[in-house]
Amino acid sequence: MTLFLTPAASAQSAATSAQLPPVYTAPKIDAFKELRVISGVSIAGSGDLVFIGSDAKVHRTDASGSEKWAYPLGDLGRAYPVITPQGGVIAAAYDDTVYALDSAGKLQWKLKLDGDLYATPALRADGSVIVATAGGSVNAIGPDGKLLWAYKVGAPVFSSPAIAPDGTIYFGAQNNRLYALSAEGAPKWAYRAGSLVFSSPALDAAGNIYFGSSDRRVHSLSPDGKSRWSVLTGLFVNASPIVTSGGLIVVGSYDGKVYALNAAGETVWTYVAGQPIAASAVELAGGTIVVPDLGGTVHALSTQGQALWTIPTGKKMDLGVSVSDQGSLYFVTQGGALNIIKGQRPLAVGPWTTFHARPDAWGRTLTGPETQALTQARSAAATATLAQLSPYAPPVAATPKPGPASATTPPKPAPPTATTPPKPAVPTTPPVAVQPPKPVTPPAPVLTPAQLAVRAVTVAQVQDQQVFLPLADAAGALRLPIRTLSVRTAALDLSAQRVAVNIRVIGGMPYVSLAELAALPDMAVALVTMPAPAITLTRAGQVTTFALNVPKLVPLTRGKEYPDVLPR
Repeated sequence: MTLFLTPAASAQSAATSAQLPPVYTAPKIDAFKELRVISGVSIAGSGDLVFIGSDAKVHRTDASGSEKWAYPLGDLGRAYPVITPQGGVIAAAYDDTVYALDSAGKLQWKLKLDGDLYATPALRADGSVIVATAGGSVNAIGPDGKLLWAYKVGAPVFSSPAIAPDGTIYFGAQNNRLYALSAEGAPKWAYRAGSLVFSSPALDAAGNIYFGSSDRRVHSLSPDGKSRWSVLTGLFVNASPIVTSGGLIVVGSYDGKVYALNAAGETVWTYVAGQPIAASAVELAGGTIVVPDLGGTVHALSTQGQALWTIPTGKKMDLGVSVSDQGSLYFVTQGGALNIIKGQRPLAVGPWTTFHARPDAWGRTLTGPETQALTQARSAAATATLAQLSPYAPPVAATPKPGPASATTPPKPAPPTATTPPKPAVPTTPPVAVQPPKPVTPPAPVLTPAQLAVRAVTVAQVQDQQVFLPLADAAGALRLPIRTLSVRTAALDLSAQRVAVNIRVIGGMPYVSLAELAALPDMAVALVTMPAPAITLTRAGQVTTFALNVPKLVPLTRGKEYPDVLPR
Protein backbone atom coordinates (compact mmCIF):
# COMPACT_ATOMS: atom_id res chain seq x y z
CA MET A 1 0.00 0.00 0.00
CA THR A 2 1.46 3.35 -0.94
CA LEU A 3 1.27 6.47 1.17
CA PHE A 4 0.75 9.58 -0.91
CA LEU A 5 2.52 12.57 0.59
CA THR A 6 2.41 16.17 -0.50
CA PRO A 7 6.00 17.37 -0.08
CA ALA A 8 6.48 20.77 1.45
CA ALA A 9 7.95 23.39 -0.81
CA SER A 10 11.71 23.28 -0.80
CA ALA A 11 13.05 25.45 1.98
CA GLN A 12 16.61 24.29 1.68
CA SER A 13 17.85 27.85 1.16
CA ALA A 14 17.12 30.92 -0.83
CA ALA A 15 20.32 30.47 -2.78
CA THR A 16 20.50 31.82 -6.28
CA SER A 17 22.30 30.07 -9.11
CA ALA A 18 25.30 32.32 -8.49
CA GLN A 19 25.56 30.98 -4.91
CA LEU A 20 25.31 27.32 -5.80
CA PRO A 21 28.56 25.31 -5.74
CA PRO A 22 29.60 23.29 -8.78
CA VAL A 23 27.96 19.88 -9.02
CA TYR A 24 30.79 17.38 -9.20
CA THR A 25 30.84 14.24 -11.26
CA ALA A 26 29.39 11.36 -9.31
CA PRO A 27 31.96 8.64 -8.57
CA LYS A 28 31.52 5.38 -10.39
CA ILE A 29 30.46 2.20 -8.62
CA ASP A 30 33.61 0.10 -8.77
CA ALA A 31 31.99 -3.19 -7.80
CA PHE A 32 28.44 -4.55 -7.65
CA LYS A 33 28.15 -7.91 -5.91
CA GLU A 34 24.99 -9.93 -5.39
CA LEU A 35 25.90 -11.09 -1.88
CA ARG A 36 22.32 -11.06 -0.51
CA VAL A 37 23.24 -8.79 2.38
CA ILE A 38 20.38 -8.01 4.75
CA SER A 39 22.12 -6.43 7.75
CA GLY A 40 24.23 -3.35 8.10
CA VAL A 41 27.84 -3.70 6.91
CA SER A 42 30.50 -3.32 9.59
CA ILE A 43 34.14 -2.71 8.69
CA ALA A 44 37.26 -3.84 10.56
CA GLY A 45 40.36 -1.67 10.75
CA SER A 46 41.98 -3.97 8.21
CA GLY A 47 39.21 -3.22 5.74
CA ASP A 48 37.43 -6.57 6.10
CA LEU A 49 33.62 -6.49 5.87
CA VAL A 50 31.24 -8.32 8.21
CA PHE A 51 27.50 -8.69 7.61
CA ILE A 52 24.55 -11.08 7.91
CA GLY A 53 23.16 -12.54 4.70
CA SER A 54 19.73 -13.79 3.69
CA ASP A 55 21.12 -17.31 4.18
CA ALA A 56 21.11 -16.61 7.95
CA LYS A 57 24.90 -16.66 8.14
CA VAL A 58 27.48 -14.18 9.38
CA HIS A 59 29.89 -13.50 6.53
CA ARG A 60 33.37 -12.04 6.70
CA THR A 61 34.90 -10.89 3.42
CA ASP A 62 37.91 -8.90 2.36
CA ALA A 63 37.53 -5.30 1.22
CA SER A 64 36.47 -6.40 -2.26
CA GLY A 65 33.69 -8.69 -1.01
CA SER A 66 35.52 -12.01 -1.46
CA GLU A 67 34.49 -14.35 1.32
CA LYS A 68 36.89 -15.43 4.07
CA TRP A 69 34.44 -17.39 6.22
CA ALA A 70 30.76 -17.76 7.10
CA TYR A 71 29.08 -18.95 10.28
CA PRO A 72 25.43 -20.18 10.38
CA LEU A 73 23.05 -18.46 12.80
CA GLY A 74 19.70 -19.77 13.98
CA ASP A 75 17.79 -17.14 12.01
CA LEU A 76 18.16 -13.94 10.00
CA GLY A 77 19.38 -10.69 11.51
CA ARG A 78 19.33 -7.03 10.49
CA ALA A 79 21.56 -5.55 13.17
CA TYR A 80 25.09 -4.46 12.32
CA PRO A 81 27.59 -7.07 13.59
CA VAL A 82 30.06 -5.64 16.11
CA ILE A 83 33.77 -6.20 15.43
CA THR A 84 35.91 -6.40 18.56
CA PRO A 85 39.47 -4.97 18.86
CA GLN A 86 40.77 -8.55 18.59
CA GLY A 87 38.92 -9.06 15.29
CA GLY A 88 36.12 -11.15 16.77
CA VAL A 89 32.45 -10.65 15.86
CA ILE A 90 29.34 -10.17 18.01
CA ALA A 91 26.18 -10.92 16.00
CA ALA A 92 22.51 -10.61 16.98
CA ALA A 93 19.76 -12.62 15.26
CA TYR A 94 16.00 -13.07 15.22
CA ASP A 95 16.33 -16.41 17.07
CA ASP A 96 16.69 -14.36 20.30
CA THR A 97 20.38 -15.30 20.42
CA VAL A 98 23.66 -13.37 20.65
CA TYR A 99 26.66 -15.07 19.03
CA ALA A 100 30.34 -14.36 19.75
CA LEU A 101 32.83 -15.56 17.14
CA ASP A 102 36.61 -15.27 17.03
CA SER A 103 38.50 -13.68 14.13
CA ALA A 104 38.48 -17.01 12.25
CA GLY A 105 34.71 -17.43 12.56
CA LYS A 106 34.78 -20.04 15.34
CA LEU A 107 31.99 -19.86 17.94
CA GLN A 108 33.21 -18.67 21.35
CA TRP A 109 29.82 -18.52 23.05
CA LYS A 110 26.16 -17.86 22.42
CA LEU A 111 23.37 -16.76 24.72
CA LYS A 112 19.60 -16.89 24.21
CA LEU A 113 17.62 -13.92 25.52
CA ASP A 114 13.91 -13.09 25.82
CA GLY A 115 13.08 -11.83 22.33
CA ASP A 116 14.13 -11.10 18.77
CA LEU A 117 17.24 -8.95 18.40
CA TYR A 118 16.80 -6.01 16.04
CA ALA A 119 19.13 -3.53 17.77
CA THR A 120 22.88 -3.50 17.22
CA PRO A 121 24.72 -4.52 20.42
CA ALA A 122 27.08 -2.01 22.04
CA LEU A 123 30.61 -3.04 23.00
CA ARG A 124 32.05 -1.81 26.31
CA ALA A 125 35.73 -1.16 26.93
CA ASP A 126 36.00 -4.23 29.19
CA GLY A 127 34.76 -6.53 26.39
CA SER A 128 31.22 -6.95 27.70
CA VAL A 129 28.28 -6.13 25.43
CA ILE A 130 24.92 -4.44 25.94
CA VAL A 131 22.08 -6.12 24.02
CA ALA A 132 18.47 -4.89 23.72
CA THR A 133 15.59 -7.16 22.73
CA ALA A 134 12.12 -6.93 21.23
CA GLY A 135 11.05 -8.86 24.31
CA GLY A 136 11.52 -5.66 26.27
CA SER A 137 14.83 -6.07 28.07
CA VAL A 138 18.33 -4.61 28.00
CA ASN A 139 21.06 -7.06 28.97
CA ALA A 140 24.75 -6.91 29.87
CA ILE A 141 26.75 -9.96 28.79
CA GLY A 142 30.30 -10.54 30.00
CA PRO A 143 33.25 -11.38 27.73
CA ASP A 144 32.72 -15.04 28.67
CA GLY A 145 29.08 -15.06 27.53
CA LYS A 146 27.59 -15.00 31.06
CA LEU A 147 24.62 -12.71 31.74
CA LEU A 148 25.73 -9.94 34.11
CA TRP A 149 22.37 -8.23 34.55
CA ALA A 150 19.07 -7.58 32.78
CA TYR A 151 16.81 -4.53 32.95
CA LYS A 152 13.13 -5.08 32.08
CA VAL A 153 11.84 -2.18 30.02
CA GLY A 154 8.30 -3.52 29.53
CA ALA A 155 8.21 -2.52 25.86
CA PRO A 156 10.08 -3.71 22.74
CA VAL A 157 13.45 -2.08 22.07
CA PHE A 158 14.54 -1.59 18.46
CA SER A 159 16.88 1.32 19.23
CA SER A 160 20.57 0.40 19.42
CA PRO A 161 22.11 1.30 22.80
CA ALA A 162 24.76 4.02 23.03
CA ILE A 163 27.34 4.16 25.83
CA ALA A 164 28.76 7.39 27.30
CA PRO A 165 32.32 7.69 28.68
CA ASP A 166 31.02 7.34 32.26
CA GLY A 167 29.34 4.04 31.34
CA THR A 168 25.78 5.38 31.12
CA ILE A 169 23.68 3.40 28.61
CA TYR A 170 21.08 5.21 26.49
CA PHE A 171 18.38 3.61 24.32
CA GLY A 172 14.86 4.27 23.04
CA ALA A 173 11.83 2.03 23.45
CA GLN A 174 8.37 1.46 22.03
CA ASN A 175 6.68 3.08 25.01
CA ASN A 176 7.78 6.50 23.68
CA ARG A 177 10.70 6.83 26.09
CA LEU A 178 14.46 7.35 25.95
CA TYR A 179 16.11 5.57 28.88
CA ALA A 180 19.37 6.03 30.77
CA LEU A 181 20.82 3.15 32.78
CA SER A 182 23.94 3.09 34.91
CA ALA A 183 26.81 0.80 33.95
CA GLU A 184 25.40 -1.69 36.49
CA GLY A 185 21.93 -1.64 34.91
CA ALA A 186 20.19 0.60 37.44
CA PRO A 187 17.67 3.09 35.99
CA LYS A 188 18.83 6.71 36.09
CA TRP A 189 15.98 8.43 34.26
CA ALA A 190 13.48 8.08 31.41
CA TYR A 191 12.46 10.89 29.06
CA ARG A 192 9.03 10.70 27.42
CA ALA A 193 8.86 11.68 23.75
CA GLY A 194 5.62 12.19 21.87
CA SER A 195 5.67 8.80 20.13
CA LEU A 196 7.75 5.68 19.43
CA VAL A 197 11.54 5.77 19.48
CA PHE A 198 13.06 3.58 16.75
CA SER A 199 16.02 5.96 16.35
CA SER A 200 19.31 5.06 18.02
CA PRO A 201 20.82 7.85 20.13
CA ALA A 202 24.01 9.71 19.22
CA LEU A 203 26.31 11.41 21.72
CA ASP A 204 28.41 14.54 21.29
CA ALA A 205 31.72 15.39 22.94
CA ALA A 206 29.92 17.10 25.85
CA GLY A 207 27.78 14.03 26.55
CA ASN A 208 24.53 15.45 25.18
CA ILE A 209 22.11 12.95 23.63
CA TYR A 210 20.36 13.26 20.25
CA PHE A 211 17.62 10.99 18.85
CA GLY A 212 14.58 11.01 16.60
CA SER A 213 11.03 9.92 17.28
CA SER A 214 7.83 9.08 15.46
CA ASP A 215 6.49 12.31 16.97
CA ARG A 216 8.24 13.94 13.97
CA ARG A 217 10.87 15.56 16.14
CA VAL A 218 14.61 15.50 16.68
CA HIS A 219 15.24 15.64 20.43
CA SER A 220 18.28 16.73 22.41
CA LEU A 221 18.73 15.86 26.08
CA SER A 222 21.41 16.73 28.59
CA PRO A 223 23.16 13.89 30.43
CA ASP A 224 20.77 14.35 33.36
CA GLY A 225 17.76 13.62 31.13
CA LYS A 226 16.43 17.15 30.81
CA SER A 227 15.23 18.38 27.43
CA ARG A 228 17.58 20.86 25.79
CA TRP A 229 15.42 21.34 22.69
CA SER A 230 13.36 19.53 20.06
CA VAL A 231 12.99 20.39 16.38
CA LEU A 232 9.85 19.53 14.41
CA THR A 233 10.18 17.86 11.00
CA GLY A 234 7.49 17.03 8.47
CA LEU A 235 7.14 13.33 9.34
CA PHE A 236 8.52 10.74 11.71
CA VAL A 237 12.26 10.50 12.37
CA ASN A 238 13.26 6.83 12.56
CA ALA A 239 16.79 7.45 11.29
CA SER A 240 19.61 7.69 13.80
CA PRO A 241 21.42 11.05 13.98
CA ILE A 242 25.14 11.57 13.59
CA VAL A 243 27.28 14.30 15.13
CA THR A 244 29.77 15.73 12.66
CA SER A 245 33.36 16.63 13.43
CA GLY A 246 32.20 20.26 13.42
CA GLY A 247 29.45 19.60 15.97
CA LEU A 248 26.39 19.56 13.68
CA ILE A 249 23.61 17.08 14.34
CA VAL A 250 22.59 15.61 10.96
CA VAL A 251 19.58 13.34 10.48
CA GLY A 252 17.06 12.48 7.79
CA SER A 253 13.29 12.30 8.14
CA TYR A 254 10.49 10.45 6.38
CA ASP A 255 9.47 13.88 5.04
CA GLY A 256 12.29 13.48 2.50
CA LYS A 257 14.67 16.03 4.02
CA VAL A 258 18.06 15.99 5.70
CA TYR A 259 18.33 18.36 8.67
CA ALA A 260 21.58 19.85 10.01
CA LEU A 261 21.16 21.41 13.46
CA ASN A 262 23.70 23.07 15.68
CA ALA A 263 24.16 22.27 19.37
CA ALA A 264 21.58 24.93 20.27
CA GLY A 265 18.91 23.29 18.12
CA GLU A 266 19.01 25.92 15.36
CA THR A 267 18.63 24.75 11.78
CA VAL A 268 21.89 25.40 9.92
CA TRP A 269 20.68 23.93 6.63
CA THR A 270 18.06 21.61 5.19
CA TYR A 271 18.54 19.46 2.10
CA VAL A 272 15.53 18.19 0.14
CA ALA A 273 16.15 14.62 -1.02
CA GLY A 274 12.50 14.24 -2.03
CA GLN A 275 12.14 10.65 -0.79
CA PRO A 276 11.80 9.33 2.79
CA ILE A 277 15.05 8.76 4.65
CA ALA A 278 15.35 5.87 7.10
CA ALA A 279 19.14 5.44 7.12
CA SER A 280 21.80 7.28 9.06
CA ALA A 281 24.06 9.74 7.30
CA VAL A 282 27.84 9.50 7.41
CA GLU A 283 30.52 12.23 7.41
CA LEU A 284 33.68 11.83 5.34
CA ALA A 285 36.96 13.54 6.15
CA GLY A 286 36.64 17.09 4.84
CA GLY A 287 32.99 17.41 5.87
CA THR A 288 31.11 15.76 2.99
CA ILE A 289 27.84 14.16 4.17
CA VAL A 290 26.66 11.00 2.38
CA VAL A 291 23.12 9.68 2.91
CA PRO A 292 20.89 7.27 0.93
CA ASP A 293 17.11 7.56 0.63
CA LEU A 294 14.31 5.02 0.30
CA GLY A 295 13.74 6.03 -3.31
CA GLY A 296 17.12 4.57 -4.26
CA THR A 297 19.44 7.60 -4.50
CA VAL A 298 22.72 8.19 -2.67
CA HIS A 299 23.28 11.90 -1.98
CA ALA A 300 26.64 13.57 -1.25
CA LEU A 301 26.26 17.00 0.37
CA SER A 302 28.66 19.85 0.95
CA THR A 303 29.29 21.37 4.37
CA GLN A 304 26.59 23.90 3.47
CA GLY A 305 24.05 21.17 2.69
CA GLN A 306 24.10 21.50 -1.10
CA ALA A 307 24.29 18.56 -3.49
CA LEU A 308 27.79 17.69 -4.70
CA TRP A 309 26.69 14.55 -6.53
CA THR A 310 23.99 11.90 -6.56
CA ILE A 311 23.91 8.26 -7.61
CA PRO A 312 20.43 6.97 -8.50
CA THR A 313 20.16 3.18 -8.16
CA GLY A 314 16.41 2.72 -8.46
CA LYS A 315 16.47 0.35 -5.48
CA LYS A 316 15.43 1.11 -1.91
CA MET A 317 18.13 1.77 0.67
CA ASP A 318 17.23 1.72 4.36
CA LEU A 319 20.73 1.12 5.74
CA GLY A 320 23.45 3.74 5.90
CA VAL A 321 26.65 3.95 3.86
CA SER A 322 29.64 2.30 5.57
CA VAL A 323 33.08 3.88 5.11
CA SER A 324 36.46 2.22 5.56
CA ASP A 325 39.63 3.89 6.80
CA GLN A 326 41.02 3.18 3.34
CA GLY A 327 38.41 5.44 1.73
CA SER A 328 35.96 2.90 0.29
CA LEU A 329 32.20 3.43 0.49
CA TYR A 330 29.86 0.46 0.84
CA PHE A 331 26.08 0.52 0.54
CA VAL A 332 23.42 -2.17 0.21
CA THR A 333 20.50 -1.87 -2.20
CA GLN A 334 17.18 -3.71 -2.04
CA GLY A 335 17.73 -7.38 -2.81
CA GLY A 336 21.02 -7.49 -0.92
CA ALA A 337 23.50 -6.25 -3.54
CA LEU A 338 26.71 -4.81 -2.13
CA ASN A 339 27.90 -1.68 -3.97
CA ILE A 340 31.50 -0.50 -3.56
CA ILE A 341 32.94 2.93 -4.41
CA LYS A 342 36.70 3.20 -4.02
CA GLY A 343 39.08 6.13 -3.83
CA GLN A 344 36.97 8.35 -1.57
CA ARG A 345 37.77 9.98 1.71
CA PRO A 346 37.84 7.97 4.95
CA LEU A 347 35.39 8.51 7.79
CA ALA A 348 35.71 11.85 9.57
CA VAL A 349 37.09 11.64 13.12
CA GLY A 350 34.53 12.77 15.67
CA PRO A 351 32.43 11.45 18.54
CA TRP A 352 29.63 10.03 16.37
CA THR A 353 30.27 10.58 12.63
CA THR A 354 28.53 7.36 11.52
CA PHE A 355 25.91 4.94 12.82
CA HIS A 356 26.98 3.53 16.18
CA ALA A 357 30.00 5.86 16.23
CA ARG A 358 32.52 3.67 14.35
CA PRO A 359 32.70 1.48 11.21
CA ASP A 360 33.07 -1.55 13.50
CA ALA A 361 29.84 -0.53 15.33
CA TRP A 362 31.11 -0.32 18.90
CA GLY A 363 28.35 2.08 19.91
CA ARG A 364 30.24 4.05 22.51
CA THR A 365 32.11 7.31 22.87
CA LEU A 366 35.84 6.76 22.82
CA THR A 367 38.21 7.86 25.54
CA GLY A 368 40.84 10.53 24.81
CA PRO A 369 43.68 8.02 24.21
CA GLU A 370 41.39 5.88 22.02
CA THR A 371 40.44 8.91 19.93
CA GLN A 372 44.09 9.88 19.51
CA ALA A 373 45.07 6.34 18.48
CA LEU A 374 42.13 6.15 16.07
CA THR A 375 43.02 9.47 14.48
CA GLN A 376 46.61 8.36 13.91
CA ALA A 377 45.61 4.96 12.54
CA ARG A 378 42.94 6.39 10.22
CA SER A 379 45.30 9.08 8.95
CA ALA A 380 48.06 6.54 8.26
CA ALA A 381 45.70 4.15 6.47
CA ALA A 382 44.27 6.92 4.32
CA THR A 383 47.52 8.70 3.41
CA ALA A 384 48.02 6.87 0.12
CA THR A 385 44.41 7.40 -0.93
CA LEU A 386 44.30 11.07 0.04
CA ALA A 387 47.50 11.78 -1.84
CA GLN A 388 45.75 10.87 -5.09
CA LEU A 389 42.66 12.97 -4.47
CA SER A 390 42.01 16.57 -5.39
CA PRO A 391 39.66 18.50 -3.06
CA TYR A 392 36.81 16.85 -4.98
CA ALA A 393 36.44 14.96 -8.22
CA PRO A 394 36.76 17.25 -11.29
CA PRO A 395 33.61 19.33 -11.70
CA VAL A 396 31.27 19.13 -14.63
CA ALA A 397 32.00 21.73 -17.33
CA ALA A 398 29.85 24.63 -16.21
CA THR A 399 27.23 24.72 -13.54
CA PRO A 400 23.95 24.38 -15.41
CA LYS A 401 21.36 27.03 -14.86
CA PRO A 402 18.64 25.80 -12.56
CA GLY A 403 15.49 24.53 -14.22
CA PRO A 404 12.03 25.79 -13.50
CA ALA A 405 11.41 23.22 -10.76
CA SER A 406 13.64 24.74 -8.07
CA ALA A 407 16.76 26.83 -7.76
CA THR A 408 18.18 24.26 -5.39
CA THR A 409 17.43 21.18 -7.50
CA PRO A 410 20.71 19.52 -8.57
CA PRO A 411 21.26 18.80 -12.26
CA LYS A 412 20.83 15.29 -13.56
CA PRO A 413 23.83 13.07 -12.67
CA ALA A 414 26.18 11.82 -15.35
CA PRO A 415 25.21 8.49 -17.00
CA PRO A 416 26.53 5.33 -15.30
CA THR A 417 29.90 4.04 -16.43
CA ALA A 418 30.54 0.58 -17.83
CA THR A 419 31.29 -0.77 -14.36
CA THR A 420 28.03 0.52 -12.95
CA PRO A 421 25.34 -2.16 -12.49
CA PRO A 422 22.70 -2.41 -15.21
CA LYS A 423 20.41 0.57 -15.26
CA PRO A 424 17.11 -0.33 -13.56
CA ALA A 425 13.80 -0.03 -15.30
CA VAL A 426 12.66 3.54 -15.66
CA PRO A 427 10.34 4.26 -12.73
CA THR A 428 6.92 5.70 -13.26
CA THR A 429 7.96 8.80 -11.33
CA PRO A 430 11.02 10.80 -12.47
CA PRO A 431 14.05 10.47 -10.16
CA VAL A 432 13.46 12.77 -7.23
CA ALA A 433 17.05 14.00 -7.26
CA VAL A 434 16.32 15.62 -10.62
CA GLN A 435 12.92 17.11 -9.96
CA PRO A 436 10.65 16.84 -6.93
CA PRO A 437 7.36 15.04 -7.52
CA LYS A 438 4.24 17.10 -8.01
CA PRO A 439 1.84 17.20 -5.06
CA VAL A 440 -0.70 14.40 -5.15
CA THR A 441 -4.16 14.71 -3.68
CA PRO A 442 -4.54 12.13 -0.91
CA PRO A 443 -6.79 9.24 -1.91
CA ALA A 444 -10.10 8.31 -0.38
CA PRO A 445 -10.03 5.87 2.55
CA VAL A 446 -8.32 2.72 1.34
CA LEU A 447 -8.41 0.35 4.29
CA THR A 448 -10.40 -2.81 3.67
CA PRO A 449 -11.82 -4.92 6.50
CA ALA A 450 -9.00 -7.38 5.99
CA GLN A 451 -6.42 -4.61 6.30
CA LEU A 452 -8.06 -3.35 9.45
CA ALA A 453 -7.50 -6.77 10.99
CA VAL A 454 -3.84 -6.43 11.82
CA ARG A 455 -1.87 -7.30 14.88
CA ALA A 456 -0.06 -4.43 16.58
CA VAL A 457 1.08 -3.35 20.04
CA THR A 458 1.58 -0.24 22.17
CA VAL A 459 0.58 2.61 19.86
CA ALA A 460 -2.22 0.76 18.08
CA GLN A 461 -4.24 -1.78 20.02
CA VAL A 462 -6.21 -4.59 18.41
CA GLN A 463 -9.39 -5.95 19.93
CA ASP A 464 -12.25 -7.84 18.26
CA GLN A 465 -10.39 -7.58 14.94
CA GLN A 466 -10.39 -3.78 15.05
CA VAL A 467 -7.50 -1.34 15.31
CA PHE A 468 -7.79 1.25 18.09
CA LEU A 469 -5.67 4.40 18.43
CA PRO A 470 -5.16 6.46 21.60
CA LEU A 471 -7.95 9.05 21.59
CA ALA A 472 -5.86 11.95 22.88
CA ASP A 473 -3.01 11.33 20.42
CA ALA A 474 -5.29 10.85 17.42
CA ALA A 475 -7.55 13.80 18.20
CA GLY A 476 -4.62 16.08 18.96
CA ALA A 477 -2.72 15.18 15.81
CA LEU A 478 -5.84 15.70 13.67
CA ARG A 479 -6.72 18.95 15.46
CA LEU A 480 -10.06 17.64 16.67
CA PRO A 481 -10.65 19.14 20.16
CA ILE A 482 -12.26 16.76 22.66
CA ARG A 483 -15.21 18.57 24.23
CA THR A 484 -16.81 15.83 26.34
CA LEU A 485 -15.64 12.41 27.38
CA SER A 486 -17.47 9.54 29.06
CA VAL A 487 -16.66 5.88 29.54
CA ARG A 488 -18.37 5.08 26.21
CA THR A 489 -18.28 8.15 23.95
CA ALA A 490 -16.35 11.30 23.20
CA ALA A 491 -17.53 14.47 21.46
CA LEU A 492 -15.07 15.97 18.97
CA ASP A 493 -15.21 19.37 17.33
CA LEU A 494 -15.12 18.79 13.57
CA SER A 495 -15.05 22.17 11.80
CA ALA A 496 -18.39 23.76 12.67
CA GLN A 497 -20.08 20.65 14.02
CA ARG A 498 -19.67 18.35 16.96
CA VAL A 499 -19.32 14.64 16.24
CA ALA A 500 -19.70 11.80 18.71
CA VAL A 501 -17.42 8.77 18.48
CA ASN A 502 -17.49 5.57 20.46
CA ILE A 503 -14.49 4.90 22.64
CA ARG A 504 -13.07 1.88 24.39
CA VAL A 505 -11.03 2.02 27.58
CA ILE A 506 -7.88 -0.09 27.20
CA GLY A 507 -5.35 -0.18 29.99
CA GLY A 508 -7.12 2.69 31.71
CA MET A 509 -6.86 4.97 28.67
CA PRO A 510 -9.55 5.94 26.11
CA TYR A 511 -9.06 4.61 22.58
CA VAL A 512 -11.02 5.28 19.38
CA SER A 513 -11.35 2.74 16.59
CA LEU A 514 -9.59 3.41 13.32
CA ALA A 515 -12.83 2.53 11.50
CA GLU A 516 -14.66 5.40 13.27
CA LEU A 517 -11.92 7.88 12.40
CA ALA A 518 -11.98 6.73 8.78
CA ALA A 519 -15.73 7.41 8.66
CA LEU A 520 -15.37 11.07 9.67
CA PRO A 521 -15.94 13.64 6.90
CA ASP A 522 -12.92 14.64 4.78
CA MET A 523 -10.79 11.89 6.32
CA ALA A 524 -8.42 9.68 4.30
CA VAL A 525 -6.83 6.62 5.87
CA ALA A 526 -4.04 4.44 4.53
CA LEU A 527 -2.15 1.43 5.80
CA VAL A 528 1.56 1.51 4.96
CA THR A 529 3.53 -1.71 5.17
CA MET A 530 6.79 -0.49 3.61
CA PRO A 531 9.30 0.74 4.50
CA ALA A 532 7.91 0.59 8.03
CA PRO A 533 4.47 -0.47 9.27
CA ALA A 534 2.32 2.61 9.87
CA ILE A 535 -1.19 3.99 9.65
CA THR A 536 -1.65 7.47 8.15
CA LEU A 537 -4.62 9.75 8.64
CA THR A 538 -5.08 12.72 6.30
CA ARG A 539 -7.51 15.55 7.00
CA ALA A 540 -7.49 19.04 5.48
CA GLY A 541 -4.03 18.43 4.08
CA GLN A 542 -2.65 17.43 7.50
CA VAL A 543 -0.94 14.01 7.36
CA THR A 544 -0.51 12.17 10.66
CA THR A 545 1.32 8.88 10.96
CA PHE A 546 0.94 6.29 13.70
CA ALA A 547 3.81 3.83 13.53
CA LEU A 548 3.09 0.17 14.22
CA ASN A 549 6.03 -1.25 16.10
CA VAL A 550 5.92 -4.72 14.57
CA PRO A 551 8.25 -6.07 11.89
CA LYS A 552 5.34 -7.24 9.78
CA LEU A 553 1.56 -6.96 9.59
CA VAL A 554 -0.47 -10.14 9.41
CA PRO A 555 -4.23 -10.85 9.45
CA LEU A 556 -5.77 -11.70 12.79
CA THR A 557 -6.98 -15.25 13.14
CA ARG A 558 -9.29 -16.57 15.78
CA GLY A 559 -7.52 -18.79 18.26
CA LYS A 560 -6.37 -18.95 21.83
CA GLU A 561 -2.75 -18.03 21.11
CA TYR A 562 -0.92 -15.55 18.92
CA PRO A 563 2.70 -16.65 19.38
CA ASP A 564 4.27 -13.96 17.21
CA VAL A 565 2.77 -11.03 19.14
CA LEU A 566 5.66 -9.06 20.58
CA PRO A 567 5.81 -9.42 24.40
CA ARG A 568 4.65 -6.35 26.26
